[in-house]
Amino acid sequence: MKVSINVSRWAVLLMAAVFATACSIDPYTGEEKTSNTAKGAGWGALGGAVLGAAVSSKDDRKKGALQGAVVGAAAGGGYGYYMDRQEAKLRARLEGTGVGVQRVGDTIKLIMPGNITFDTSSSSIKGGFTSVLDSVVLVAKEFDKTLMQINGFTDSTGSFQTNQSLSEQRAGSVGRYFMNQGVAASRIRTTGYGPRDPVADNSTASGREQNRRVEIEMLPTQ
Repeated sequence: MKVSINVSRWAVLLMAAVFATACSIDPYTGEEKTSNTAKGAGWGALGGAVLGAAVSSKDDRKKGALQGAVVGAAAGGGYGYYMDRQEAKLRARLEGTGVGVQRVGDTIKLIMPGNITFDTSSSSIKGGFTSVLDSVVLVAKEFDKTLMQINGFTDSTGSFQTNQSLSEQRAGSVGRYFMNQGVAASRIRTTGYGPRDPVADNSTASGREQNRRVEIEMLPTQ
């Protein structure tokens, strides 16, 4: 038990050091945050330390824990670093375009309001919006280890079937645009949700405007 406690202490100290050195100020919110790279590295360090100690002999447990922590930190931080870089490039390219960028765990979500992407009741992408989509294409090609789940949404005005079809067509239009620009079809999935999953109150004009949107989720492939 004493050895186990010491091993945990080594891992926790290393994990804390990783977290501490990776804290930064988010330029978009002004808040201090710990990058996902650091989070992955920290938890990887803890898991690696425990595993390293478990597979080592009694006399070598401390050494095994430290080695396991180092390897675990590198493995755990790798994917987080990949997503952190991708998020930063998307934010830089999409700043001022009206497209929202959110990070939810391992997923990067791009929120494209319908009023800047499509005309009313249309699934044809507005000509002025293609340059924004081209910015997403450039990042998607650079970070080719992510899937692109494209989801279409509408407000609740009109029949459910009309809205469902429109949401599917809009998601499909964005997906086809990406494929036509050279993004592999195997990386693209499209889904229409119609008026489901509203993010605002459909009883107000501003709420309906927020609900008419396309969301692109950048997801890990492995």
